[in-house]
Parts: sequence; C-alpha cells; structure tokens
Amino acid sequence: MYSSLVFLFLCLSCISLIEAQGFGVELIHRDSSKSPFYLPSETHFQRVSNAIRRSINRVNHFEQRSFSTKNVKSDVISDLGEYLMSYSIGTPPFKVLGIVDTGSDIVWLQCKPCNPCYKQTTPIFDPSKSTTYKTIPCTSDICQSVRDSSCSSNDQQSCQYIIHYGDNSKSEGDISLDVFTLYSTKGSPVSFPKTVIGCGHSNIGTFRREGSGIVGLANGPLSLISQLGSSIQGKFSYCLVPALPSNNSSASSKLNFGDDALVSGGGTVSTPMILDNIFYYLSLEGFSVGNKRVEFGGSSSSGDGKGNIIIDSGTTLTILPDDVYSELESAVAAEVKLERTDDPNQFLNLCYKSPVGEKLDVPLITAHFRGADVQLNALNTFVQVSEDVVCFAFRSDSRLSIFGNLAQQNILVGYDLQNKVISFKPTDCTSID
Repeated sequence: MYSSLVFLFLCLSCISLIEAQGFGVELIHRDSSKSPFYLPSETHFQRVSNAIRRSINRVNHFEQRSFSTKNVKSDVISDLGEYLMSYSIGTPPFKVLGIVDTGSDIVWLQCKPCNPCYKQTTPIFDPSKSTTYKTIPCTSDICQSVRDSSCSSNDQQSCQYIIHYGDNSKSEGDISLDVFTLYSTKGSPVSFPKTVIGCGHSNIGTFRREGSGIVGLANGPLSLISQLGSSIQGKFSYCLVPALPSNNSSASSKLNFGDDALVSGGGTVSTPMILDNIFYYLSLEGFSVGNKRVEFGGSSSSGDGKGNIIIDSGTTLTILPDDVYSELESAVAAEVKLERTDDPNQFLNLCYKSPVGEKLDVPLITAHFRGADVQLNALNTFVQVSEDVVCFAFRSDSRLSIFGNLAQQNILVGYDLQNKVISFKPTDCTSID
C-alpha cells in the first residue's frame, strides 16, 4: 500500500486513472548516438571514463542528501543521470527531453521567464502559452501535503520549490499543474492531466544545454511514479540494453508502466523492496564467485535495519562497503587467469589485459538478494576501459551501497510499489519491442 500522503496527493491532483492499461516509452542512454549529449569527437573510452566519473560523483552527493525545513531540497548531483526520456507538457503539447532518475523525487523543467537561466539549446517551455497550466496556491491542500514546500512573496502566494544539488547547481520556481504526456512505444500518446511539476524560473549550475530538467522516478509524493500511482497499478519496469560496450547499437532501452511492466515467467526472481523518503532499497545477503561465498554485513542501510543497498538506474558502477568489496575482489581475482594491469584512468582497482573483441573469461557472479539470486555475467561485472584493458565494474565506499546500471543490463527489472517487491528476469533487452 502507498502511504496516506501519496493517496492524498493523487486524489488532490486529480490524476486520470487508466485502469488495466500498460504502455512503454523509449529510454535513450546519454552516450548513445541517438542522444543530444552525444559528442562525435569523444572516443568510446572517453565516454566510459566520463560515465565512471559521474558514477563516483553521484555516490558522493547521494550520501550528502538532506532536506531543508523550508524548501524541497535534494542534495544530489545535477547532471549525472544516465538515461533520457522524451515527454510533453501542456496544451498544446510542448516537447521536452529530461534526465530520467530513480534517485530523484521531483519532475521539473526550465520555464519562461527565467532569470537566470542555464543556456538551453532546445526551446524553453512557456507556461503562459499552455491553456491547462495552473500554479498551485499556498493555501491549497496540495501545497500543504507536499513535504517542505514554501510560499512566494507575491500577491498570489503561489507554492514554491527549490532544489539544491551537491555541485552547487540550483533550480527554483513554481509547483504547478499541467498535462503530462508520454510517447508510448505502441504509437499512442498517453496523457495525465493535472500532473504536478516544478516549473523552474531560476536555474543555475552545471545543467546540460541539450536537456531540460529531471524526471524523478524515485519514491516520494512529487515523483512521476507516485503521481501516476493507481493509473499504472504502482508498477514500472525497465530493460537496459548494453550501453557502454556497444553504444552505437540501434536498440534502445525501454521503460514500461502498468500492465506492460509485469515481470513474470521462467527465470523470474523477486525480492522485497524497502522504501525510504527517496530511494528504493534491497536486502543483499552476499555474493557467490564459484564456490566462494562473500557475505554482505550491511554497513549501509535505509535506516530501518531492513535494506542495505540502493538499486539505481543512474549510477553506472556497483558500489559496496569496503570490507565486502575487498573480499569480493579477492574472490574474483582468484578465478581470473588473465594478466593483471592498472586502470589507465585510475578509477577502478581490479583490471586485466584483454583486447577489445576477445572473449572475456571471467567467473559468473551471483548476487544473493533476500529470496532472489541474480546471476551477473561479464557484461554486468566488467567494463572495457581502453583498447586492451578491462576492469571490474565494482568500487568500494564506506558510506553507502548501490546496485548500479551495468549490473542491471540485459535484465528486465520490475518495480511493484503496491506489493513492495522488485523482480529480475534475464532478458535480451535488444529484442524487446
């Protein structure tokens, strides 16, 4: 069941309920040739290095997150999500490209007038041209139900948000209502009237020019998932195609909702999901490498003693506590017979000489979540960082643990918020329509 806050939020926002409906949208990896972030001048291995660097920075700022007593505030990095999604806002529909982020709990975009604005290369949404746009007054039940909202100083006393990011970027503006439209892979747009968005009128920092804001898929009353709520039966899933090994592939990752998000059939395993204010936590009991079992003590948790690792689509690497990582690295190193070498970028610790295109002989690693064993092959556990070097795509951090997106590639991952479970099914994500 959702919290009473989310139920109240859905009721007040008048989200249209589309019972028993399922649909999916395309996810574009930011390093794909389809992405506006794609730089032809960058080499493939520069993109790999940048993805790893973003992953490390994301960990730093996840750990620093906090909430202001007066404003909606989320201390994460502003430009570290790995996947983009196209959607439209308003009437007539105005197309926007936002960063999809399971570690963010708000949907916001840059809006006119804005002072200051970051330099966005695509047109900026003008709410005055949308016939369905409406600001939310401070006196409304919606504003009162939103955690840590604030009020503007103008006569209308509109409900305000402000988000501070860990790199000192910032977005602030009106908490508003408008039609939110997703472009289904089935060909028919799916619209949700009176969706709550953040309309950013003051945006500064390291935001990329090619996109506009963030589509938050985390747990929290302002996230897209919470707002769609009953209309998608509390279900969404994604299937991430191998991005870094083959970023010129024409296949795209998919994000599914409602009936289309069902994960079932042969090979499906499920584990309990623990929700905090933002993140989705799982209980990881350990890893197996061959006959070696590495236990996970859980030095990081959601605060309730039940979850010890965040599952996140926006973090490339898998991050583990220092002691767990050290033991896992030793177990992997004992099984790999390749020649050891150093990471040329000095990000990753366990690396081997292995030319591009050569079959990588590394052990299968099984992640033992509570009630669910998820098998990770070379695609999920190693990344090619140069023409002749591959590295173990795990890293240690004493502060928190994250099950990253490389570990989730070619696995259909389903979130069921009503039953509080996450399911995994080995899948060739390039073959999903």
